[in-house]
Amino acid sequence: MNASLQSSMKSCGRCYLVGAGPGDPELLTIKACNALRSATVVLVDDLVSPEIVALAPSNARVIHVGKRGGRLSTPQGFIERLMLLALREGETVVRLKGGDPFIFGRGGEEAEHLRAAGVHVEVINGITSGLAAPASLGIALTHRDHAQGVMLITGHARKDRAAVNWSEIGRAAARCRTTLVIYMGVSSCGEIEAGLLDGGLDAQTPVALISHASLPAQHYVITQLSRLGAALNEAGLASPCIFVVGDVVRTRDPAALPIGEEAAAFLRQHQQTISLTA
Repeated sequence: MNASLQSSMKSCGRCYLVGAGPGDPELLTIKACNALRSATVVLVDDLVSPEIVALAPSNARVIHVGKRGGRLSTPQGFIERLMLLALREGETVVRLKGGDPFIFGRGGEEAEHLRAAGVHVEVINGITSGLAAPASLGIALTHRDHAQGVMLITGHARKDRAAVNWSEIGRAAARCRTTLVIYMGVSSCGEIEAGLLDGGLDAQTPVALISHASLPAQHYVITQLSRLGAALNEAGLASPCIFVVGDVVRTRDPAALPIGEEAAAFLRQHQQTISLTA
C-alpha cells in the first residue's frame, strides 16, 4: 500500500460490503437497501440484478466490475484500488456482491485489504444462492429424517491450489448423512459425479440442479447422482447453477414440476414444447 494513500485513509468516506442476495430484489435485506440508497459510489459484481442496482441514487457513480469464474474478469487488485481511491475522496462506497459476500464471494479478501489500509468496513450479509435455490423448490437442507448437516462447497478451486477431492467429500457425506450444496460446479460436473460415486454415495442419491435461483429465468432439474452430468447437459442449464446432493431433495414441493426426465416424458406425450420455470 502506498504510504500517502494509507495515511489519507484516516479521514476517508464510509465503506459497505453488501450482499445483494440471489437476484430477486425482494430478497434484499432492509439494511442492504438502506446502505445502497446512501451510496455515492457503487462497485457492482456481474451477478447482481439490474433491479437491485437501480435502488442506488440516480446521482451515484455505478461501476461494473464483473467477476465470473472461467471468464475474463476485472482484476481483484484493481477493484480494491478503486475502492480505496473513492474512499480517500470521501465517498460512501458500496461494494455490491451477489449472494453473501462471505460465501464464495471473495468478500473476506476485500475486507482484509481494506482493514489493512486502515478502513473500517461494514459487512451486510445477503441470502446466498446455496440457500435460496433449494428453498425456492421447498427443499429443506437440514431435516431430522434426511440429513444431520449441510456442507457448502465450491467446484471452482484456485489455480494454484489442489483440486477439490470429491471422493473424500463423498465419503464424508455418506458417513455423516450430510447434504452437499455445490457452487460453480458446471464446468466440473463430470469430476463431481465420478468423485462422489467413488466416495461411496449411492448412484440413486437425489440431486437438484438449479440455475438462476430466484429470478424469472430460474430453471431446474431433479435427477440422481449417476446422471448429474447427463441431466445438466440435456437441460442446457448454465452458470450460475447450484447443485443440491442428498436425500433432502426428496422433501421438495411436489407441486413444482422439474425440467428433465419427467418433463421430457410429458412433452413427448403431448407433442409440444413448453418452457418450465420455477
